Amino acid sequence: MTTVEQALADQLGLTAGQVVRELGWDEDSDDRLRAAVEEWTGNGLVEQDYEDVADLALLWWREPDGDLVDGLLDALSGLAAGGFIWLLTPRTGLNGHVEPTDITESATSTGLARRPPVNLTPDWTGTRLDPRRAPAA
Repeated sequence: MTTVEQALADQLGLTAGQVVRELGWDEDSDDRLRAAVEEWTGNGLVEQDYEDVADLALLWWREPDGDLVDGLLDALSGLAAGGFIWLLTPRTGLNGHVEPTDITESATSTGLARRPPVNLTPDWTGTRLDPRRAPAA
C-alpha cells in the first residue's frame, strides 16, 4: 500500500477484517480509494445485495442520483451495530456535487449524525455519518 492509500485508509477509520459494503458505484468512482479500502481491510468490497451485515458502507452519491434520504436508508440496511456510512460525493465545482445543506438535512431525516467532510481524493469528498445513539436510561 502506498503512503497515499495508507492515508486514505486512516482517514476512513478502517481496520483489518472489516466488511465494507459499496453502494452507488459508477465509472466515475475513484479506483484508488476503492483499492485502498480493500487493501487495508483485507477483504473485497461487497455489493448492495450482500446478505450478511457490513461494518461500514461506502455510498457514492451524485446530485442527480435521486433522493439522498432513500440512498442513506439503503446504506443503513444491513449495517452492523457500531457501523457507519461514508457518503462520497463529487467535490465542489464538479459535475454531480451535492450541497452540504442537502447532506445535513438528509442525515438528520435518517437519524444520522454528520461529521465534517474531508477531501479524500482530487474528485471526491467524504462525509462520515454515524447512527445516533439512544440516550442511556
